[in-house]
Amino acid sequence: MINETYKAMLQGKSVIRELSEYATARGAEIGYENVFDYSLGNPSVPCTQDYTDAVIKLHREENPMALHGYSPSLGNTKVRGIVADSLNRRFGMNYETKHIFMASGAAGALAHAIRCVTKPGDEIITFAPLFPEYFPYVNTSGAVLKVVPADTKAFQINFEEFEKMLNPNVAAILVNSPNNPSGTVYSEETLTRLADILCAKQKEYGHDIFIISDEPYREIVFDGKTCPYLSKFYDNTLSCYSFSKSLSLPGERIGYVAANPACTDADLIALMCGQISRGIGHNCPSSTVQQAVAEVIDETSDMSVYETNRNLLYDALTRLGFEVVKPQGTFYIFPKALEEDAKVFCMKAKKYDLILVPADGFCCPGYFRMAYCIDTEKVKRSIPVLEKFVKEEYGNS
Repeated sequence: MINETYKAMLQGKSVIRELSEYATARGAEIGYENVFDYSLGNPSVPCTQDYTDAVIKLHREENPMALHGYSPSLGNTKVRGIVADSLNRRFGMNYETKHIFMASGAAGALAHAIRCVTKPGDEIITFAPLFPEYFPYVNTSGAVLKVVPADTKAFQINFEEFEKMLNPNVAAILVNSPNNPSGTVYSEETLTRLADILCAKQKEYGHDIFIISDEPYREIVFDGKTCPYLSKFYDNTLSCYSFSKSLSLPGERIGYVAANPACTDADLIALMCGQISRGIGHNCPSSTVQQAVAEVIDETSDMSVYETNRNLLYDALTRLGFEVVKPQGTFYIFPKALEEDAKVFCMKAKKYDLILVPADGFCCPGYFRMAYCIDTEKVKRSIPVLEKFVKEEYGNS
């Protein structure tokens, strides 16, 4: 008999993927250049030439058996050390090789981190708006995801509601900054307050509460600013990173878990991840890609286009009367729809070949997400279409 849980999940397909598939099909009809597809967060800038050169050099010079063989279950040992050194250099930490576990992207890192610090029935709290895949990530592990309602004024943490939800069953807090979908970067003030609350609750409950920090957009921050590194604020933090966005390598599926050296059982986390891999089959990411990213560990793709696109869209949206918090990072913008039902709003937009994602699945009804990781030329061409849509459907000009 097949598994009824996963069978039921077939009825809850990703809205983002469905819209992306629609945009592709529509593009086949009218030319994809005429579809203004803001659905999918797929990086639109190339990886660095240095990364490409590193891959070519590995294939030309490395022993094929060493290059293509299984890496150790915790990841390539040399690469883990290079990751640790980079984090120490950039954020003033003191990681060692033993604190790093190589994973297949941020999703793989989260899959391991969640299982490291929870058992079935434990609660994980996260904050709206959120990446919808957090629900299957957490709930299929046996833990239960609880969502704090959004602070729609700034998309920082709604602390009043958060503190109401804390209870002895909470084992972890799942944090995403810079945030998908809002583009918000949690401030040092926010992170300090979060850490203070959790330190007090750990003492009150008599057990650890870990922060699982989902950080794939850590390098995409605007206006000359940087994203505060959460492990600097709270000892019991597991950082889950992906090179998908920073190096434009989403298809290569490479990232890591970094256990704060000050966290409980820090020396065991990576080892536990290795054991978790035995159960979920999410192990041994590409040996080639591990070695290649190590060669360019502190590089990023040229992501200035995302800031340019943000500015174009923010200016257009505010001019047209949308309520929108200006993104501080990522490649997403998160306006409030011009009517109560964002699904209806986005369906109307489709008539103009504007593909927008309603935010009900992000646990923030009434809002919609635009992934502006597209060519700037296309963003510019989409603005008159957006203006026409708003004028004809809502009378705004």
